[in-house]
Order: sequence, then structure tokens, then C-alpha cells
Amino acid sequence: MILNNVQLIDGSTASIRVSGSKIAEVSAVPMIDKSDPQIVFLNALAFPGLINSHDHLDFNLFPKLGHRVYKSYTEWGPYIHQEYPAEIASVLKIPAELRLQWGIYKNLLCGVTTVVNHVGPKVVAQSLINIVDNKQDLHSVGFEKQWRKKLNNPLRFRQPVVVHIGEGTNAEARAEANKLIRWNLLHRNLIGVHGVAMSPAQAKAFEALVWCPQSNYFLLNATAPIHHLKKYTHILFGTDSTLTADWDIWEHIRMARGTQMLNDNELYRALTTTAAEVWKLNSGEIAEGMDADIVIAKTNGKTRGMEAFYQVDPGRILLVIKGGEIKLFDQSLYHQLSDVPLSQFSKVYSGGAVKYVQGDINGLMNEIKRYRPDTPFPVYQPSEPAA
Repeated sequence: MILNNVQLIDGSTASIRVSGSKIAEVSAVPMIDKSDPQIVFLNALAFPGLINSHDHLDFNLFPKLGHRVYKSYTEWGPYIHQEYPAEIASVLKIPAELRLQWGIYKNLLCGVTTVVNHVGPKVVAQSLINIVDNKQDLHSVGFEKQWRKKLNNPLRFRQPVVVHIGEGTNAEARAEANKLIRWNLLHRNLIGVHGVAMSPAQAKAFEALVWCPQSNYFLLNATAPIHHLKKYTHILFGTDSTLTADWDIWEHIRMARGTQMLNDNELYRALTTTAAEVWKLNSGEIAEGMDADIVIAKTNGKTRGMEAFYQVDPGRILLVIKGGEIKLFDQSLYHQLSDVPLSQFSKVYSGGAVKYVQGDINGLMNEIKRYRPDTPFPVYQPSEPAA
């Protein structure tokens, strides 16, 4: 497959050859090879599939729960179970496998090709996106039973430990990281999530911190001091679930950009190269030999490179390739994709544009509505009126 006339994040124009599951060539001149299917673009930006370093895939059918500022996750958790039992029960009636599958589609529709799913049921066979498995999940110091024993399990020594840490603004949240560090007797690699109360001294003990600003502001009206912590640990980016944040990762990204705690290059790397390095992935770059996880999005024809990247939304996404296979494409490319088995795709409206998505996303939404008829979705089927 050849992707001709795409802009890259550095502002240059290139053509990309995909062979099997890898990027075989990136050229500054158009490629002409009749043996390869070709797609020609106009005003389109190519970038690596995004890496969402924190999500709870089975929690993305929940509405946002909570209506005030909380001191920590240990205050918010019991509160929502007390105040919203009916809402929680209505979502949990939906089988976990269906909820997981929707969480996967939520990410794919936004151009995410790799997700680090935290806690929850294990994702079984699926091919739409990559799910990072080489890790050990602990929920948190506050909620994980026997967390000290699990942290110091010698059989998991070589895996990084992923844990919610310092998700609050009170003294208890500030003390969590010290407690975790003190009990990390095997000196395992720690990857923290949220870190709102984390200090620079604590950050030094973590290989990385996953920043989830939209979730943090919703719960706590505060977020991690990333502009200080980035000097001491790797910063990754995550969405968390729709319990505390919007479904669209691009809204999260623009919020993060607005804080100016990371510059544009740092934020971009938190979603691509830095995340790939920490999770030990062969992705995160448009370069020869890398996994062919590629997103191409329509630009306005005026902006290029990094500025165009920060204007992307689900409606602008033209193509998502994971491991060399097309997983989503915009209707505008239909006539160029005669070799794509269209019977394996279903049609939805996303961001005001028609997308073809691999698998039966419409059947999934219908099945979910059997259990919860009023479930709202950010995309709709062709037979339905626009929301």
C-alpha cells in the first residue's frame, strides 16, 4: 500500500509505503508502483497512531458521575456509589465484553491505535487496536487489597507496575507516593497515573507519569504539576474513561495544550514516541521499519505540521491503519479502496462525516441498547437521525 502526498508533522510532504505490518519506505517524492494499491491525498496530515496510556475500556458507557469538587478519588468513589446507584447498575447490566468492545471502538474512532487498559477484565481476541499487556496493574494504594504483597511479587519483577497515585489535593493523596516508594522493596519500575499531588522528589522514583488532565479537572479542579514533574520522569498521556471525561481524546489534548505545561513537541511525544519508548513498542514514528500504525487526517489547507495536528477531531480522520491493515476510512476515500473487503466494514456518522469502520459497530450498539435502551453514543447509524 502506498500513501501518496501526505504532510508529516515536521511540515514536509512525503509518500509512505506500507509492506505487511511495517512501514517500508518514507520518500520525499511520489511513489509509482502498479503492483501496490495507492491512495492519493490532498491537504492531509499523516502521524503515528496515538497511544492512549490510560483508559478503563469497560467504563466508557458511563456518563460523567459527580457534580462537585472532591478532595481525592477516595472521596469521589464512595460518593458516586451512594448518589448514583441506579445509573451505575444500568451500565453494569451490559455484559463486560460488550463494554470492552465499545471502549476499543471509542479509541479507534479518534485515531488511537494503542491503548493501555488499566485493571478491569482482560481483553480477549480482537484486532482493531493494540492493547498493552506487559505490565502489572494495581488500582491504587487506597483501593487495591494487599497492594504491598502484589507490588513485591518476585514472579512479576520484570514487568512495570501501573498504579493510580496521588489522585487528590489533600494530605492523604500527597502521602500516597511516599508510601508506594517506601514499599517498593524490589525496586520495580513504577508508572503512575494522575499524580495530581506528586512532588518533583517523588517523581524521580517513577519511570513515567500518565497525565489525564480532563479527568483531573472534572474530579478535583486541579491537575498534576507537569511543568515541574517533566524534568524528573517521562510524561505520557491518557484519557481515563467517560466516568470522568469526554469520549474524544482530541478534546483532552486541546485542554492539555491550553495549560501550556508541556510545549507542543512534548505533548505530541507524550502521545507517540515517549509512550512507545516507555511501553517498549515499535511504533510512535512514521519511519522505515516501524510498525505501520498510521493515522491520516484532513487539514484545512492552510495549516501544516504541528498546528494542523492540534486541529484534528474524529470527523477529520480520513484513514486509520493498524499493523498495516486499514481499520477505518472516510467515505471520501471509497473510490480509491477497491481492494478493501467492504463486507468487513460498517458505516457510521462520526463528527458529521461518514466513516467505514472494520467490524460490526452498528450491531454492537444495537446489542448494547438491548440492555440499556437509552445509551447515548457519539456516533450514529445511517438509519438514525443526527443527534
